[in-house]
Amino acid sequence: MNRQRGWNVGVIGATGAVGRTMLACLAEAGLPIAALRGFASPRSVGTRLGAVTIEPLEEDRLSGLDLVLLSAGRDVSLAWVPRIAARRTWAIDNSSAFRMDPAVPLIVPEVNANSIPTRRGAISNPNCSTIQMVVVLAPLARRFGLTRVHVATYQSVSGAGQKGIAALADERAGRSPASRIFPRAIDRNVIPQVDALLADGFSREEEKMVNETRRILSLPGLPVHPTCVRVPVDVGHSEAVHVEMDRAVTRDELIACLVAAPGVTIEDDPASERYPTARAIAGHNEVRVGRIRQDRCDPRVAEFWIVADNLRKGAAWNAVQIASLLYARETNDAAVSTPPRV
Repeated sequence: MNRQRGWNVGVIGATGAVGRTMLACLAEAGLPIAALRGFASPRSVGTRLGAVTIEPLEEDRLSGLDLVLLSAGRDVSLAWVPRIAARRTWAIDNSSAFRMDPAVPLIVPEVNANSIPTRRGAISNPNCSTIQMVVVLAPLARRFGLTRVHVATYQSVSGAGQKGIAALADERAGRSPASRIFPRAIDRNVIPQVDALLADGFSREEEKMVNETRRILSLPGLPVHPTCVRVPVDVGHSEAVHVEMDRAVTRDELIACLVAAPGVTIEDDPASERYPTARAIAGHNEVRVGRIRQDRCDPRVAEFWIVADNLRKGAAWNAVQIASLLYARETNDAAVSTPPRV
């Protein structure tokens, strides 16, 4: 790599909803890039996305890359992440393939950047609904201790990728979706199921939130009680969170803690009905928190509302933040160690 010119970067799954957002976030972050290449399925080869022309995903085309971002699904990641890592290339994977693999770190930069390895290899990006929650939970855990977490998510259709976005658009236009993405009609509906339901009644999405939260926070026994719900929103996941802490905590203490937390923006003013919404967060990279309150029944319990753009902080921006930390460490370039908020 020529450090004066930057890294050679590839994006696998570049034509998908997250892949396109990865390309945008790479441009916004200021990460020095010598060459940027996009890879996707054969039907997308030749497609132009700005200055990037989509290439087929082939072994010899990965030569010379310093970093590969992947968002093409679990099967593609299972096949390609080990091969990329074996080349001594950084592979930041957005699928669920390696999130619970103890050999692959699961990283949210605001929470556990110290777990990033020094040797080039694979890093896993957490689930979108997990990322925005742990950004808020981590400072509370450090300051007050966490005893229990309840969360209900309200997840946008873009969490299911371009096909999810298209399904909602089709239904809104009175058309039948080209493929069955959701278990029920999503337009003008709320579906209490994200991903497949398991034998015990929980969904895979709920299982991810439990396991990933415990791993990222290094709290393996933390009780996490999720209910994951799909809503007819294009972009932006929202979460109603109920947290039990080790001691009584006032609203002012909660706000002071979160104001100082990296990656968190407070939008909370009951007098003016100010709080974050999915529509307002779309296109932004921070995690916004509002409706912050001490529980009326138990002073150790807090309630709040968390919103983030699931394509950005929930996926692409988190990956680019990791990439920026890797680049800064390898090149001693502190200017790109913390990408600016957008």
